[in-house]
Amino acid sequence: MLYIEKWKRNLIIVISVLGVLYALPNVLGKQTVTWMQENLPSFLPVQTVSLGLDLRGGSHLLLEVEASAVIDEKLQSVLDEARSSFRKEKISYLTPMVKDGVVSFKLSDDTQADKAEGLVRELDRQLVVDYEDGLLSIKMSDDSVRDRKMSAMDQSIEIVRRRIDETGTREPSIQRQGDNRILVQLPGVDDPGRIKKLLGQTAKLSFRLVDENASMDTVARVPPGTERLPSTEDAGRTWVVQKRVMVSGDTLVDAQPSFQTGDPVVSFKFDSQGARRFGEATRTNVGRLFAIVLDGKVISAPVIREPITGGSGVISGHFTTQSAQDLALLLRAGALPAPIKVLEERTVGPGLGADSINAGAAASLIGLGLVILGVFFTYGSVFGTIANIALFFNIALVFAALSFFQATLTLPGIAGIVLTIGMAVDANVLIFERIREEIRLGRTAIVALDTGYKRALPSIFDANITTLIAAFLLFVFGSGPIKGFAVTLSIGIITSIFSAVMISHLMVIWWTQITKPKVIPI
Repeated sequence: MLYIEKWKRNLIIVISVLGVLYALPNVLGKQTVTWMQENLPSFLPVQTVSLGLDLRGGSHLLLEVEASAVIDEKLQSVLDEARSSFRKEKISYLTPMVKDGVVSFKLSDDTQADKAEGLVRELDRQLVVDYEDGLLSIKMSDDSVRDRKMSAMDQSIEIVRRRIDETGTREPSIQRQGDNRILVQLPGVDDPGRIKKLLGQTAKLSFRLVDENASMDTVARVPPGTERLPSTEDAGRTWVVQKRVMVSGDTLVDAQPSFQTGDPVVSFKFDSQGARRFGEATRTNVGRLFAIVLDGKVISAPVIREPITGGSGVISGHFTTQSAQDLALLLRAGALPAPIKVLEERTVGPGLGADSINAGAAASLIGLGLVILGVFFTYGSVFGTIANIALFFNIALVFAALSFFQATLTLPGIAGIVLTIGMAVDANVLIFERIREEIRLGRTAIVALDTGYKRALPSIFDANITTLIAAFLLFVFGSGPIKGFAVTLSIGIITSIFSAVMISHLMVIWWTQITKPKVIPI
């Protein structure tokens, strides 16, 4: 008997109505949608489909992560630690150096070579140590180098994502390209200048003591264990600071722009470990200058008046409101493990996106019109109309899903929708042809309809599930445009099954209950 359970009927109606409501904002005017988003609760259907860079316009940045800097930093750290260990054990050496990925010490006494090698291996078991002709060579193993570079790339992508999210940019696309490149696409961002500035800063923050006995003359040599850094407050001024980091910025848990005596400042807060280190550093160095160093430049060097044990503090300097906000953003997002440089920059105008939308809309409407006419003339006014109404709900459900999940619609995504329109009637074709076959076998109208829907289901699911698997693989292994195509195709497959099997079935039941046909006009 041609019948559908009450709960299933109500569920179909609810999903169909919600689909239309969630798709509706996409066809309303921009001013109407803006008013809805500002005045209606967020849980109501007020969202529109998010357009990708190729449709909305925006900025395209190709970044390169200088992962080799991570290796150089590690080797420099090894050099400093080895030099400190050698000094404690009274191992004499000539001026050490880092060159071509190798740390070299020229030992003055060959009899100390074994002892020196042992001290280096205690620093890091993954270091490769070699001694020949009085020269102690230290380098990282190939596996260690590869792991550190991969880790630097993964961290860089995550930090880039955090920084862009902090700016409020919606639906950014951040993808890895090759071994050391990151592709960033920012829909709706016409001026990428601020984004480039934020991404270009490594944002490595550290707190170090100032060597107040060292000469501030820029040509004077600095004592061992210190380095000369420029000041951001006074052009031409430098500070001699200890290389030893008292507290590093990676222990920060929050940073916010604020005001102090009317001037913009950045307030910060440490985690428990950072708070303990900061408190200890300020308690044992009261009266000394404490340099705040960001990316190799001294922001300020205040005097430690008293121990700061609360785990929070303030960074002051010649900040504007915008620069204080940007610095707080950088500190919250975290420091990049390696410098990043912009290799390529493009701005896509909204005019090109509008042309793409118009072309995609024209293709969709032409395809929709041809499908509607083909189905109408093939299956008659009754079943052709039912199939076309189901097709309408199918398209509405696609846009409703894209709007609800805020998925990004790209030009390949429009291609997926056009393909969905062409494929959407396949399920109805299988059902209607099965009904025709049952009629030719002499079945009654109701039996033919009931059997047609039941017997066609396995073929419908087989055909669509295999396509859905292919779309899933495209999404998993594809990137950029391929993902956009796979998303809309996957959503379209699911909604087409629902509209053909559920919505059209419900309409056929209603039609038979109203007209009680003796003959099926198909």
